[in-house]
Amino acid sequence: MADAARLTMTPEDFFVWQRDQDELYELVDGHPVPRHRMMTGASMQHDRATVNIIGTLYAQLRGKPCRPTTADISIRTSIRGLRRPDVMVECAPLVPDTYEVLEPRLVVEVASPSTTTVDQTRKVEEYKRHPTLAYILLVETLKPQALLYRRSGEGWDIETFEGLQAVVDLPDVGATLPLADIYDGLTFPARRDLASEG
Repeated sequence: MADAARLTMTPEDFFVWQRDQDELYELVDGHPVPRHRMMTGASMQHDRATVNIIGTLYAQLRGKPCRPTTADISIRTSIRGLRRPDVMVECAPLVPDTYEVLEPRLVVEVASPSTTTVDQTRKVEEYKRHPTLAYILLVETLKPQALLYRRSGEGWDIETFEGLQAVVDLPDVGATLPLADIYDGLTFPARRDLASEG
C-alpha cells in the first residue's frame, strides 16, 4: 500500500494497515503520517527523559490499576485521528489485543526541536478532546522545565514547573513526577549571559 498517505482511513482500517508496516505511524485527519517524520529521530536527551518518566511512573504504579505505556500505543483524538504520545498512563483493565488506550489519564510529550510547535499547539488541542484525560504534560529537554495542563471542570488550567526541585503532582493517576527524576542523567546546554550581550 505505497500510496497510503493518499488514503482516508478510519482508526480501525489504520490498525489493520499498521500491522504490515516497518515503522510507526500516526493517523492525522484520516491519513497515515510516519511518526518519525513528526520527529526526526529521538536524541539521547529525549530518549533518556522518556525512559526516566516511564521508569518513575512504573515504580509508583506497579500493582495499581493504572500503568504507563510507550509510543507503541495510540490515543484516539477524533473519528479520524490517532496520536502516539511519548508516554501515557492508562487506567482501564488490560485488553491484550488492542492498540489504543481506552481510559488514559495522562499524556506526556517530551520536546524535540522538530516537534515542539506541533506538540504545544495542535496536539494539545487534540488531546484536550479526550474525555478521560486529566493531564497533558509537556517536558522540555534543553532545560529542566515542564508545562502541565490540568483538567478543571469544563476547562484546563496551566501550570509551569521549573528547576530540579519541582515536583509535578498527579493525584488522578496516583503518582508524582519529580523533575529530578525526569532529568536524571541529562545535561543542559550552557545558558548565554544575556547581560554581557547587551
